[in-house]
Amino acid sequence: MRGPGAVIAALTLVWSGAVAAQDYPTRPITMIVPFAAGGATDSLARFLAERIRMILGQPVIIENVAGASGSLGVTRAVRAPADGYTLSIGTSTTHVLTGGLYKLPFDLMKDLEPIILIGSEPLLIVGKKSLPADDLKGLIAWLKANPGKASVGIAGVGATGQLTGIALQKETGTAFEFVPYRGNGPAMQDLVAEQIDFMIEPASNFTALLAAGSVKPFAITGHARLASAPNIPTADEAGLPNFFASLWYGLWAPKGTPKDITAKLNATMSRVLADPLVKQRFGEFGIQITPLQQQSPEALRELQKADSARWWPIIKAANIKVE
Repeated sequence: MRGPGAVIAALTLVWSGAVAAQDYPTRPITMIVPFAAGGATDSLARFLAERIRMILGQPVIIENVAGASGSLGVTRAVRAPADGYTLSIGTSTTHVLTGGLYKLPFDLMKDLEPIILIGSEPLLIVGKKSLPADDLKGLIAWLKANPGKASVGIAGVGATGQLTGIALQKETGTAFEFVPYRGNGPAMQDLVAEQIDFMIEPASNFTALLAAGSVKPFAITGHARLASAPNIPTADEAGLPNFFASLWYGLWAPKGTPKDITAKLNATMSRVLADPLVKQRFGEFGIQITPLQQQSPEALRELQKADSARWWPIIKAANIKVE
């Protein structure tokens, strides 16, 4: 049986923790972006950082830590103090796929506290203008008639586009070559120049090219059509049933961060995502905001587990190696 001193000490810890969460934050927060400045995730993080500051009253400083498909930035976040002053923003690539690509010095499923699933963006299957197909069924037929001859640009080995391409091969019985680039920018340049045949990447990457008529869209890999491109069918509608893939964004804190603090951050982010101006900006980003009922930390954790169960075996079976 514990003595009065132990009870008082325990109650003091609980009380002080509650007070700390109530007062949080009392100083600037750092949000680690696992990519270089200027990319889609960095732009999203900087936009959200300002909205968070407006609610919590403290600056949110962006720290870019790029490298190894984002795993260097995630490692930095994992090793940070679990006090709520370091956050990890990332994608399904940085917080799921890297677990199948690298031998990480931590456990992606256990060493970060999920805060919220921010939103997701479907991929777009898009080809060069001269490709002899006008819809997804035509593209699949052309691939089957030309096994191993088509080239697909990807934003790096093991990236979402490559894994979705492998899934497409399995679903359709086709074969094509992957051409890795240092990001989507150079790959899109070669697509427009018709040096490669097609790509499967986040839809927002192709907004300007679609507007200019420089590429040929076939289908998006989402459950619904994009509001920004309502004429492009889903893969499901275009003749490839149940073919879904997306790039999603989430927010985490280091393992051990007090629950009251992660709850406060979750509530703050829910307020941010409910803002009509934020919804408008996300539409411009091409990101679909997570429905309210899926904005819990538990929903983010379950999505991580489900995606790892789906993609890690594909990575292993394809024997994908990264430098």
